[in-house]
Amino acid sequence: MNKQKLKQVLLYALALFASRVSLAGCYPLIPGLFGVLLLEEVNRTLLLIFTLFGMALFVPVQAMAKYGMAILVAAASVKLVEWAYKSCRTWVGAAICAIASFALTISGEVLQIRNRNSIWIGILECVFVFSFILVAAPVIHAFLEGWGWKSREARKVVKSPENGERLKSYAESFNGLSKMFSQMSRPKDRFEAEEVGRMQQEIAGKICLSCSQCALCWEQENSPMFQVFYRLLHSIERRGTPDLEVNEELSQYCMYAKDVVEEAVGVFEKARLNMAWYNRLLENREVIAQQLDAMAYIMKDCAREYTDISKNEGQLLASVKYRLRERGAVTHEAHLYEKSNGRKSLQLRLSSKWGGCIAVKDLAKAVSVGMKRSMVAAKNSKTLVGKEEALISFEEEPKYKTLHGVARLAKDGAQISGDNFSFLDLEGGQSILTLSDGMGSGIRACKESETVIELIEKFLETGFQKETAIRMMNSAMVMHGEDGMYSTVDMAAIDLYSGSCEFLKIGGVTTFIKRGEQVETVSSASLPAGVFSQVEIEKSRRQLADGDFVVLVSDGVLDYLHVPDPEETVKEILETIQINNPGQLAKHILERILLFTGGKAEDDMTVLTAGVWER
Repeated sequence: MNKQKLKQVLLYALALFASRVSLAGCYPLIPGLFGVLLLEEVNRTLLLIFTLFGMALFVPVQAMAKYGMAILVAAASVKLVEWAYKSCRTWVGAAICAIASFALTISGEVLQIRNRNSIWIGILECVFVFSFILVAAPVIHAFLEGWGWKSREARKVVKSPENGERLKSYAESFNGLSKMFSQMSRPKDRFEAEEVGRMQQEIAGKICLSCSQCALCWEQENSPMFQVFYRLLHSIERRGTPDLEVNEELSQYCMYAKDVVEEAVGVFEKARLNMAWYNRLLENREVIAQQLDAMAYIMKDCAREYTDISKNEGQLLASVKYRLRERGAVTHEAHLYEKSNGRKSLQLRLSSKWGGCIAVKDLAKAVSVGMKRSMVAAKNSKTLVGKEEALISFEEEPKYKTLHGVARLAKDGAQISGDNFSFLDLEGGQSILTLSDGMGSGIRACKESETVIELIEKFLETGFQKETAIRMMNSAMVMHGEDGMYSTVDMAAIDLYSGSCEFLKIGGVTTFIKRGEQVETVSSASLPAGVFSQVEIEKSRRQLADGDFVVLVSDGVLDYLHVPDPEETVKEILETIQINNPGQLAKHILERILLFTGGKAEDDMTVLTAGVWER
């Protein structure tokens, strides 16, 4: 006999011997324990048999009639509630059993089935039965669950250790490839001595070989042509054309000086083009090295398993299952994980007991009660649980929530704004605002900034860290290779658990934090994305509080205010605005800015706002 069946037999025995407990002539444990086991959904037929058998052994005939009828009424009522509502809450079942006992007590008084007792004893018995079921039900449920003894609950659904080690080895391989690419030759801005010598030989081979004086110029050890050619080539390298003095000196020794200079300029132009392509190839190697590093990071992150604490938190899981069962959900598997940041993640395989649909938001309330902390369904989870098993993950609910707003205006005469933005909520409780300003205005700038936003969003949703996502995006922009196609990146990432906000800027203008009538600024002096393969990301962090607003603006908002200190002017505008709606705040800021520009938009203007509030 396994442990689970042994536990059930023990409970049937308790139901049998509950009839031996008498208090003031009453037997409150009979309906109390029967109600607990009835709600726990053990074999109800056996439960009824053992309970009736116990009453037949230990309870007088009059009391047996009362409590026998009471438990039959309770069983029928609970079954009816389960049929109607697809579940029966513990307090409902407790109320049914308590009222059934009290009703039979009153009926006994009226029909004189037994000696008359005080009405107050019946009321106290009713209260006892109700309280006993509420207290004992979760204890009995935890006893049946075994506090993590079930082997099925010990199974892991995370990746096997072999897969984790394999991913780690892949990550090390990618890191090795990245180092190989990074250690290759560095870009150069001038020619080496060997390259200059080869260019000299190429020029002499094309011009001097057909000259009758070639032997005099190049075969004599003390010939001045070596020094003249050296100065000629270095002069062309510096200026693109030879210096006048070098040109005159060459004319003294060579009758084909003009042809030599033309050939030397041509050779240098070809060499410069080759150098440019060589440097571009090296830049692409650096880009590939960065991408390999990013891939290695993702693999390491995937290989890093959450800590499965299900065995150590069996009582907590039993409480969760108990609350879910009250709402008509059957828990087939339950796993509790602890993340690296200490937050809990609960993964459940659920189905509806009665075949109907249960709202996941209702299950989240039950999970919150069982976990003793506020829990919400993970992003992209199902909204309903039906008869088929469904895997649902629940995460700790963040302490803060955000609302966003935007106001934008295209440049006068432009059909479309060159600014693009996004509001993105990620798993793990991060709310990210991103604003990109494409260089120039119109369709071309719009497409460029739109590409930047889309790339960053895709990388973040895939699981890349914010800084890695920006570097990957910059790599793609550099490899895109069109001149003058640069975009700024202004990002604010709000941690909804702690309220901390991280600002990442590549060429972005000042960001503002409005805290009541106080305004704080976050500035940057970095270049836009797509300029260099090694992008400089300026990072800073601020702690936000309940009621704070983060305000991101494009350069068109600050550059055309026609005031000595645009940032100070915007600060004054924000200090005087008393609006708690993010959308209205953004609109009002833009309207106040237009008062300074005379209603004209000399560049694309965009204002993003995010309000932070405690839940």
